[in-house]
Amino acid sequence: MDLKGLIFDFGFTLFEFKDVSVERYLECYKKGLDKSIEKLKELDILFDNEVISKFIKTFTKERAANFKESIRTKNEVPTFTIYKQVLEKLNIKEQNEDFYFELANLYHSFEENEWIPFVKTKQTLEKLSKIKTLKMAVLSNHPNHATIENLLKKHDLLRFFDTVVTSAEFGKRKPHPEIFFYTLQKMGLEKPESCLICGDEHADIIGGHRAGLQTILCKRLFKFPFEKEIEMSNFLQVNDISEILNLIDNIKKN
Repeated sequence: MDLKGLIFDFGFTLFEFKDVSVERYLECYKKGLDKSIEKLKELDILFDNEVISKFIKTFTKERAANFKESIRTKNEVPTFTIYKQVLEKLNIKEQNEDFYFELANLYHSFEENEWIPFVKTKQTLEKLSKIKTLKMAVLSNHPNHATIENLLKKHDLLRFFDTVVTSAEFGKRKPHPEIFFYTLQKMGLEKPESCLICGDEHADIIGGHRAGLQTILCKRLFKFPFEKEIEMSNFLQVNDISEILNLIDNIKKN
């Protein structure tokens, strides 16, 4: 096989979350929301307890509704858009776009402290980067593009990738095939079959398969609540990202 590209999912493929629990996720988001509220208070945009309470209720409702809708339709509403929608609903004067991005970054800032690369992520990427004909990308279902890029920069991993694509940037989530085609386009690759997708869940494997990519499941030691089963069996599997090196050698020989 003439392998030209390798796409990685982000969470639980390249990076792990320090404390994998619903409670920890929610705690990060609560702290992030509080931080964004402090910013709004500093600027006298939120100025009394009644308005703050209304903001929190509206934001929580909007975020939950958008998340539910994104699972159903595979359309992603970025976090900065949610802030804009909420402030508009409260009849608060429209701000410039950079301001909404700043609020979204504050909201996800505590989450950024929890994600760390797997032990073998960097050394594996370094070895893969030595394959001059191989292009690499990150493709993540995440509502804030800057969070993924910030984490890759923080851990000196961004330099290994030709492009980083998120559902926040593209507007659709995996497993929608279009986000895979968009990633291939940004990598400069025309043939899906010349590219591998490595990820840890249904959206990566099924979405990659529908788009015509070869698929690798990076097996987790745990399952998430309501996780979808992968309704196919003809995909490769690894227990650790470092095993991809041997897989690629085998693929090239066939």
